[in-house]
Amino acid sequence: MAGHGACTPAIALSYAAPKYDHIGSFREAIMREVQLRDAKATLSALVEKAAHGEAVVITRRGKPRAVILGIEEWNRLRDVPSFGRLLLSAPLEDAELPPRDTTPMRDAAL
Repeated sequence: MAGHGACTPAIALSYAAPKYDHIGSFREAIMREVQLRDAKATLSALVEKAAHGEAVVITRRGKPRAVILGIEEWNRLRDVPSFGRLLLSAPLEDAELPPRDTTPMRDAAL
């Protein structure tokens, strides 16, 4: 029944900039934006959408303030190793690395 206490939150779809995931593949995303007051009223539904892979950006006064992600996406993002860890875990032996240049650095006039 329409009009029987049903409140439809103001939800906007916005184009998110192209982004790269941790393996470098290109993907574009359409993310749902929800004002904070509407997110409070529909939190259960937003959590369910996030659990099914639909991230939600929560805005306050028109500015993005938070993101609701599903746990699978959170774990994927959390487990991405840092570049330093990747270098340290590389299976290289000292003999496989090029010799280090020991010549003095040149003076750069700035």
